[in-house]
Amino acid sequence: MTRLFALLALCCWTLAAAQSYPAKPVTLIIPFPPGGSTDIIGRIAAEGLQRELGQPFVVDNRSGAGGAIGAKAIADAAPDGYTLGIATISTHVVNPIVRSDLRYDPLADFSFVSQIAAVPNVVSIHPSVPARNMAEFIAYAKKNPGKLNFGTPGVGSLGHLIGETFKYSAKVDMTHVPYRGAGPALNDALAGQVQVLFDNLPSSLPHIHAGKLRALAVANEKRVASLPDVPTFAETGQPLVNDPSWFGLIGPARLPEDMVKRLHGALVTTLKQPEVQKRLQAAESIPVGNSPEAFRQVVANALDNTRKVVREANLKFE
Repeated sequence: MTRLFALLALCCWTLAAAQSYPAKPVTLIIPFPPGGSTDIIGRIAAEGLQRELGQPFVVDNRSGAGGAIGAKAIADAAPDGYTLGIATISTHVVNPIVRSDLRYDPLADFSFVSQIAAVPNVVSIHPSVPARNMAEFIAYAKKNPGKLNFGTPGVGSLGHLIGETFKYSAKVDMTHVPYRGAGPALNDALAGQVQVLFDNLPSSLPHIHAGKLRALAVANEKRVASLPDVPTFAETGQPLVNDPSWFGLIGPARLPEDMVKRLHGALVTTLKQPEVQKRLQAAESIPVGNSPEAFRQVVANALDNTRKVVREANLKFE
């Protein structure tokens, strides 16, 4: 009987907590440094959630290990709704496949709220590289094996996967240079310290428009409006590299269902606002706002598909 009363009390507390949620500031862990696409989209979501739910959403950039450090912090948080985070292909697909030391399960250790946006990826080069298009770049890389460096947000990041997949698909030899996030990798690409950058489009786009980087291809179903002259990877004969990225809102496993619903509703409302849509579209990001179940399935499908590519192509991540 005592156990029954304790269980009933816990259920009543959980229900009351969910109904009054949030009653204090919420921490939103972004598992990459400021300046990258994850940070851009995560902050747009944080501002919208703060506005809709009436409590501060405080961004915590917890970078390192291709996003694995931040993702582990989200998984380890108390399931009370006051620590949430952003999931990416790096944290929930690439890291679980390529890192043997990973200490979280990408599906079992998280609650899924909604996919925020879908985002094209891009490969760009420093203007010092003597190539105007993908065909010229591949020819140059083949004539100079191992001499080109490609920067990524870190070992096990999405950029790392794209880079290794591109090397396999195009049959070129380049040297991987990992960073602690997209921002530092982008800075060194702009300075010419690395000649090639695999990145999400939003963070690279302003520098491409400014002529500081030269885009060779985008990973997307079709060309993007802001770069109409840049082909997709599929158009350049590299279909294995053509999948866009996604970003989503997550929390630790066992978040109360009512909290998930409240967060989901606030995020969907945010994504429908014209100003938010305008900001996302300016960054070539497509707002999504799918259900928690649909978002979880997106992650599960991406895991299955990527494992197949890595296995069949015998990709190495070192």
